[in-house]
Amino acid sequence: MDIQHYMQTLGRQARAASRLMAAASTEAKNHALTAIAARIRSRAPALLEANARDLEQARADGLDAAMLDRLTLSAKGIESMAAGLEQIASLPDPVGEISNVKRRPSGIQVGHMRVPLGVIGIIYEARPNVTADAAGLCIKSGNAAILRGGKEALHCNQAIAECVREGLQEAGLPAAGVQVVDTTDRAVVGALITAPEFVDVIVPRGGKGLIERISREARVPVIKHLDGNCHVYLDDEADAAKAVPIVENSKTQRYGTCNTAETLLVARSRAAELLPAVGAMLAARGVEMRACAESLAVLQQARITGAKIVAARESDWSEEYLAPIIAVKIVAGLDEAIDHINSWSSQHTESIVSENYTKAMRFLREVDSASVMVNASTRFADGFEYGLGAEIGISTDKIHARGPVGLEGLTSQKWIVFGNGEIRT
Repeated sequence: MDIQHYMQTLGRQARAASRLMAAASTEAKNHALTAIAARIRSRAPALLEANARDLEQARADGLDAAMLDRLTLSAKGIESMAAGLEQIASLPDPVGEISNVKRRPSGIQVGHMRVPLGVIGIIYEARPNVTADAAGLCIKSGNAAILRGGKEALHCNQAIAECVREGLQEAGLPAAGVQVVDTTDRAVVGALITAPEFVDVIVPRGGKGLIERISREARVPVIKHLDGNCHVYLDDEADAAKAVPIVENSKTQRYGTCNTAETLLVARSRAAELLPAVGAMLAARGVEMRACAESLAVLQQARITGAKIVAARESDWSEEYLAPIIAVKIVAGLDEAIDHINSWSSQHTESIVSENYTKAMRFLREVDSASVMVNASTRFADGFEYGLGAEIGISTDKIHARGPVGLEGLTSQKWIVFGNGEIRT
């Protein structure tokens, strides 16, 4: 295959389709979303079969446990994909929304209108649900999309792509509104990220190496995050009944996700009380604890059965493990916790467990991350949980979009002016 010619063809088709998608009515877009959801549900057995083929090949290729976890699609996952599309359909359409209209002394009225970005290129690994989520968000926000999934999910991605194409056509929208690349050739990525004439923004979802490469080589703007080094801080005034389940859920619900907690911070005044209980829970779940000298002493003194506790190295404070491992550090209090997080985190998601309102509000204001939480699991940092229907990715950038990127993150605003014959003098 001539990759350059292939990608130029996709690009031209996407650019043409983007104009039709931008002009599509809310009713047509919602029709497409519900039609895609219906097909995904009705074809669940075929999707599971395609996923099984992908998993078989992935195991043969020696993919690690975290990648296999991301790749696995269950019946529940299929239902979540369909429900996510329906939730997107139920959300207000951001396209055409007018805001901040103000009358100027000249008589004109000036405001903003929300508009699609145009053509969005999305590059991702594993997670076949991204194909449906990304398609749904791009459709509702009036964008065209070129989706390049990883080779490990090829069969499942293509099966979902067929549902998307048919749903678009049923709604009278261009099938090229969402195109899924059907080759695993890595040259596709280079062609996609260096084609500003066809693509308006790139959203990478994958490993740090992939995202670093895209950020370095792209000639198209990129919405990205590199790591998910998330923190839970147990404050001096933490409720012990909340602390253990929040740490448990943040760390152990799933290990291979970017919103999984990788570091636990504990206020010194509560360490002797809270750390043994948290440590026993983590040990029972098979989680290795890499502890600072002070927390190591507390955990060892607790004599937790079956616990694997080792001394932390400095590199552990910045690590995204994506595995049953957590770094543990005792801090003096809120000031040191905030300083540690702002020094070592990847600015993704952080949570404080505290019953003190003033401290909680300081944490929210001063922690420099895309999502900051009070008394809640970091695992909530997700587009579906935030009411976005789904997310196209999570951004730790500070310009344009930050945190889970939903419909508004896939649009921009242009200035609009209403006049009644006014001229500038």
